Amino acid sequence: MLLILSMGLILITIASIVMMLASLLSKKSIIDREKSSPFECGFDPKSSSRLPFSLRFFLIAVIFLIFDVEIALLLPLIILLPLTAPNTWFLVGLFFLLILVIGLYHEWNQGALDWAS
Repeated sequence: MLLILSMGLILITIASIVMMLASLLSKKSIIDREKSSPFECGFDPKSSSRLPFSLRFFLIAVIFLIFDVEIALLLPLIILLPLTAPNTWFLVGLFFLLILVIGLYHEWNQGALDWAS
């Protein structure tokens, strides 16, 4: 047990040192206005170099990822079917699906799924 604890302490120490070194070495010391401005063949840019970001698209992508992970969490239920009691398996699956449906209803009710609005 002492060996595992000492190895964990050594690993945490090494990881902390590497993160501090990376943080110190990656800092830019000189911030130049000319270097941070957009460059277009020596002329001033005609339009903004930054494209507007669609927050609606980002929200839909995050919702998709959340539900995708939740569906991936449902897959082990199929493997556990022969290993557990049917009543327990059914209640756990029903409870998990109920949480998913309540979350979907809440997002729908808040208007997070309305793409065109």
